[in-house]
Amino acid sequence: MANLKTLKTRIKSVKSTQKMTKAMKMVAASRLKKAKSAVESMRPFSDKIEEMIVSLASNVAVRSNFNEKFPLLTGRGKVSSRLIVVISSDRGLCGGLNSSTVKFAKNRFNELVAEGYEVKLFCVGRKAYEQLRSVYGKQIIDQNFGIFKGHIDHKIAEEISQKLVKLFDEKAFDVCEVIYSKFKSAILQEQVCKQLIPVPVKLDKKQQAVAESPISYEPGEEEVLMELLPKNLTMQIYNELLENSASEQGARMAAMEAATNNAGKMIKNLTLVYNRTRQANITKELIDIISGANVA
Repeated sequence: MANLKTLKTRIKSVKSTQKMTKAMKMVAASRLKKAKSAVESMRPFSDKIEEMIVSLASNVAVRSNFNEKFPLLTGRGKVSSRLIVVISSDRGLCGGLNSSTVKFAKNRFNELVAEGYEVKLFCVGRKAYEQLRSVYGKQIIDQNFGIFKGHIDHKIAEEISQKLVKLFDEKAFDVCEVIYSKFKSAILQEQVCKQLIPVPVKLDKKQQAVAESPISYEPGEEEVLMELLPKNLTMQIYNELLENSASEQGARMAAMEAATNNAGKMIKNLTLVYNRTRQANITKELIDIISGANVA
């Protein structure tokens, strides 16, 4: 009977866990809907501002040398140190999303070190920081936690972009890359490495031909480009935060659905074992009673 009691307690415990995972799946599904809508609304703005940067850079490049005026666009001419911004979640229970991001970041870090670069890390999200600090603690120059616990505001992206610009002005790095999870679907997220500083603009002949079209800018191309570059950095970071947030909710929903299904299978198996054990005990008691009656 003690064995039956243990099985009954375990079934009750698994049922309680199943209720929690089912509730977490429903919460993640609700948040995913909002996060997906935000990402899909943001992507066109992110793409369009990059197109504007390319167009303006081409216009300025046709008439004058702008290398010294726009370091965020052209860099400083040397590339000896790199900064990797690793974006992860603040909470767990989202499958292998954070582990995949950290693994991707480690591979990129080791690749750059092998090429002879000095590499530094900027962690956005607690999970990446917790997994990276044991190995790359000295290379982590800054971290930012608590972003994904609530609503992701544009001001958060602006604060991060200002930190990056300040570090760039202080010559803490020459090139900045960001690693994040791009949202594909609720069950598919892709780890992406994207260069932020300097802006990866390629001026080919086709773009220069477009740049020669008679378009006038007020107050001027250089002034507009000067204002647009920091805004573009903020916009790209904001888009990547939204992408990572949607990926987190999608991964959590999928993970909690799998956990709920596994709990259901475990309950079914434990119930079968419980019923068999109970039947065996009843049969044993009946045999004892019948044996005693025959003896009498």
